[in-house]
Amino acid sequence: MGRNNLRLVVIVLLCVSAISTMAQTNRYVVFFKNKSGTPYSISNPSGFLSSRAIDRRVEQGITITEQDLPVVPAYVSGVANTGARTFFTSRWANALLIESESALIPSITQLTYVDHVEQVAPGSRLNAGGRKRQSSRAKSHVQGTRTAAQLSMLGLDAMQDAGYRGEKILMALFDGGFTGVDSAPPFQHIFTEGRLDTDACVNFVNDTHDVFQYDDHGTAVFSVIAAYEQGSYVGGSYEANYQLYVTEDVSTEYRIEEYNWLFAAERADSAGVDVISSSLGYYDFDDASMNYSRNQLDGKTTVVSRAAQWAADRGIIVVCSAGNEGANQWQMITAPADAKDVLAVASVTSTGQRSPSSSKGPSADGRIKPDVAAMGVGTAIIRPDGSAGTLNGTSLAAPLITSLAAGVWQRYPSLTCKEVINAIRSSSSQSSSPDSLIGYGIPNFQAVVNYLESHPQEEIFAVYPNPVTADSLIIKPADPGAVSGCRVELLSSEGKIMTASDVSFSWLNRVYTTDLTPYGAGIYFVRITWQDRRYIYRIAKL
Repeated sequence: MGRNNLRLVVIVLLCVSAISTMAQTNRYVVFFKNKSGTPYSISNPSGFLSSRAIDRRVEQGITITEQDLPVVPAYVSGVANTGARTFFTSRWANALLIESESALIPSITQLTYVDHVEQVAPGSRLNAGGRKRQSSRAKSHVQGTRTAAQLSMLGLDAMQDAGYRGEKILMALFDGGFTGVDSAPPFQHIFTEGRLDTDACVNFVNDTHDVFQYDDHGTAVFSVIAAYEQGSYVGGSYEANYQLYVTEDVSTEYRIEEYNWLFAAERADSAGVDVISSSLGYYDFDDASMNYSRNQLDGKTTVVSRAAQWAADRGIIVVCSAGNEGANQWQMITAPADAKDVLAVASVTSTGQRSPSSSKGPSADGRIKPDVAAMGVGTAIIRPDGSAGTLNGTSLAAPLITSLAAGVWQRYPSLTCKEVINAIRSSSSQSSSPDSLIGYGIPNFQAVVNYLESHPQEEIFAVYPNPVTADSLIIKPADPGAVSGCRVELLSSEGKIMTASDVSFSWLNRVYTTDLTPYGAGIYFVRITWQDRRYIYRIAKL
């Protein structure tokens, strides 16, 4: 080939490349400057919120603000008129998701009501159809009662026995797909009883309502909450109502997935959802320019953490996995686990030992994270074909805490979402000395009940009844979470030590009872040594 011909070929290839670049279709988020001229009004929220969503705000004293107003429809139309394809809007971020050729972006940016445009993922994806699902690896042949360990650790078995199984609580789950949920037998009770609203379910990755495809991670997570097979498998809150959302594109990792999470949270909010459960986390992406630094995990910076906090501020309990980065270079929690009013969940074994892979805290601004922990090692799950298995990770610990939160709120419906979260944190196993590994510790339903139903007590320790008439003496500290250990001694009237015990208190073990049956009627003294202090009580036994 001659030099001139070769030069011509190069010029043609460069031109084709330039045209291809100009014609590249990507996904962008368009941010608007204001909501001027909106047809919606704060005084008429029924125009954009369901009655259930409005009631949730009213019951918790939450004010509807301009941030709750939908994006101005004329702004969406104006962007569409440039030739861009428009999709989901965000009320809270005042933004719009589009697919567009890059050549159109300058004209969109120049619209008077547009603040800026951000590319969130390359290529076209929406309405592009599905892909072959990817299966998680799950161990088979689970022996014994499959869910006993994970339920009993949090007192979910006792919670269910008391009649709290999530009834009338509406949950939303965000994940990468829910294959088999619509066909596997352990999920069929949900459909038979009409407790999964398939019309409300949204696949934000492809803009459809088909969520029963793609990936089985969501299936496993959902099973921990909702699956049920009599005598074999029991989910934590298996009688709740559910909505499922696909927000995670498991084939790639771009910031669009954070925006999908935001769109899903707003959809869940407007539907009146009570609890959001998300076993997803973000910090690095396929495009390194989108990556977050550790300093940005302050609960206010990442897209998904702001979305989670906005949901919490509107009265929704948000539970998320802390992440599985504890043993790698990152080590820290992932967003949105850093959000202030989100319950971030660490992973522990069946004996309560932290899993080395469980992400560590604190948040970048020094707050306790993760918040609590649950069983995320060998957690029993249901596969898409209905068979049982086990999986590891904070992804499986989070739905257990979601189930606990649902049961607590079912028992105490007058509490606000933040009061429920506070009760769970404050009554957990290490609430008096939280750390950056499992936060406030392992919660328990009975511990939450004890915390919420405790009565003010002036004395550091209450010792009763006095006089003793039934041979049992009870000792109860004012704050069992603070009294991690003390020594209790029973002394005769002459000061002789009759019995001595080292006692540990917690919100789960609220009181200590000692048997006085071996001792005759008379005067005794109880001496309690705690830290460097001693408390002495004069007791009469009749």
